[in-house]
Amino acid sequence: MYEEIKEQMVDICHKLWQKGWVAANDGNVTVKVGEGKYLATQTGVSKAFITPEKIGLIDDFNILEAAEGFRPSSEVKMHLRCYKERPDVGAVVHAHPPVSTGFACAHLPMDDYCMIETVIGVGSIPLTPYGTPSTYEVP
Repeated sequence: MYEEIKEQMVDICHKLWQKGWVAANDGNVTVKVGEGKYLATQTGVSKAFITPEKIGLIDDFNILEAAEGFRPSSEVKMHLRCYKERPDVGAVVHAHPPVSTGFACAHLPMDDYCMIETVIGVGSIPLTPYGTPSTYEVP
């Protein structure tokens, strides 16, 4: 079940890694597949090595269906908040592109006129306060 979506998630993960938008085991991907049900990539695995078997079905707090040893990222809390706040969102991709990360570390929003392509192509990308990873500060 959900095999086509899992294959698409694998493709996205591999592209994230190929573009250098994730390093080591950074990032994670979820897809909403039903009311309160999500496919999620496994924590602790490089996106270069994600396979359909390393994607599990979760709900808000439980693993519903997955290979032995599967655990979703602790950052899934942020994904769940996105789904809760924006019912129109069907997937969340969490990456660490170096340029975006550099802006965030410098405490600069990405809507400044130094990168007009971003302003025109994406729109305003606000800067949020720091939140400790894996805590509820992030969502």
